[in-house]
Amino acid sequence: MPFNISTIRSLAASDKMALKRHSILRMHQRRIAVDELKEALLFCELVEGYPTDRPLPSGLVLGHTAGGRTLHAVVAIDQDEQMLWIITVYEPTPADWEEGFTQRR
Repeated sequence: MPFNISTIRSLAASDKMALKRHSILRMHQRRIAVDELKEALLFCELVEGYPTDRPLPSGLVLGHTAGGRTLHAVVAIDQDEQMLWIITVYEPTPADWEEGFTQRR
């Protein structure tokens, strides 16, 4: 199955998410709660795909929390384990992204 947004949303809705050590550290530093991440992933959109990433293809997604926070997350889908791996999470900045946070400057 190809890397797609509906799989990301479905795995997030089913709480089939695993956070890499790096993502846990960064989320703590950036004061991003797991609940906020899940909210953002439930209605996210794909910004960039990285199909050649190893060990799993990954992608950058954009989502928003109920509180209006904008988040980017790099995620990978493990089809065999039916798991969404969270590589990193951050708030995109206007200095690095065009309005809407879907295109890099």
